[in-house]
Amino acid sequence: MSLSYSCNDFLGFQEALKKMRDIDDKIIYALNSIPTESFRNQVSSESTCKELYNSLNKGWDEREEAIKQCILVSANKLKTLKDKREDDFTAQKEFKAEQRKLRLLQSELNVEDIVKERSYKAFNERCRAFFVAGAGSKSLV
Repeated sequence: MSLSYSCNDFLGFQEALKKMRDIDDKIIYALNSIPTESFRNQVSSESTCKELYNSLNKGWDEREEAIKQCILVSANKLKTLKDKREDDFTAQKEFKAEQRKLRLLQSELNVEDIVKERSYKAFNERCRAFFVAGAGSKSLV
């Protein structure tokens, strides 16, 4: 689920991340679609878990890439402002604001790790009997 966002607007970027984290926020509901013992013959638990795994993994990759891209944009902007700030008061204010934004973006990587860990724990508790990531799959955590 790729969303449009701008690295220059941190609040807008956070809102986009929130929407991108929807699957993680609703992991319990998604796991409830895995059939109980009495319905296992009607629905494949393995395929349901595999699809959920793939969705989670795709979301994690997209969000991490988006965060890292914005960190890169912010770091480059800081490099540009660093030279200007000595001569220009406005540039100095922009530099400090950009520093704060960079720290916030870096903290989003930590938030992402927590979200990922929480989702993986819930996924693993419910799906480990039906689906184990194969040798070709990336580790979730």
